[in-house]
Amino acid sequence: MKSLFDLSGRVALVTGARRGLGQAIAEALAGAGADIVGLGPHDMSETAQRIARRQRKFSEIRCDLADAPEFNAVSKEAASKFGRIDILINNAGIIKRNDLLSMSEDEWDAVITLNLRSIFFLSQALARHMIERRCDGRIINIASVLSFQGGLRVASYAAAKHGIVGLTRAMANELAPHRITVNAIAPGYMETDNTEALRLDKQRSAQILDRIPMARWGKPDDLATAALFLAAPGSAYVTGATIPVDGGWLAR
Repeated sequence: MKSLFDLSGRVALVTGARRGLGQAIAEALAGAGADIVGLGPHDMSETAQRIARRQRKFSEIRCDLADAPEFNAVSKEAASKFGRIDILINNAGIIKRNDLLSMSEDEWDAVITLNLRSIFFLSQALARHMIERRCDGRIINIASVLSFQGGLRVASYAAAKHGIVGLTRAMANELAPHRITVNAIAPGYMETDNTEALRLDKQRSAQILDRIPMARWGKPDDLATAALFLAAPGSAYVTGATIPVDGGWLAR
């Protein structure tokens, strides 16, 4: 069974790996044997230390996907770090809360650009690399429970996350012949920067917890094991799927 989850010799690119969900996923993949390339606009020294404790290699790329970089160049730089990229974790994202009637074009564009546009073009560039290398590739997108719901005051985020589910399925269809699986994980209400305002709002936090059957906020490590499953050899026949990790939120 251990070999089904062994990532020894593989390299994962994790966007938004500085903290939160991305950091936890990077650490889980390193624990299974993968070397990690972290991509984001800020220093990731804490993540580097965590990966080092797992006795794996870590390298970072300072790049803000919100600025629409040249994605083929980003792909080549990522692959040059350790000679290859086998796994792509599209985790980087933002949320902007505003009433529907007050949301500006800039707010809309910022969320769609980072949460949807960048994921397509980075995946496209890395898929080309995986196909050229003829490797068993893995692309894992971070969706949301708002991929299935409308939410309140988060129209741009809900639109982008609905788009992620459709994009995941579309990419899975076209990349399956190349031995690349494409899946998504839909986190529920997790303890991350994006939910800090909600967690500090005692009334709203209580409403959220009252709906979650497991009666707690999710932790980044809760998501990391799902990412490990989808990245591992044992999930080779799973593609086009979106797996909720939400404490039962969508079931209620």
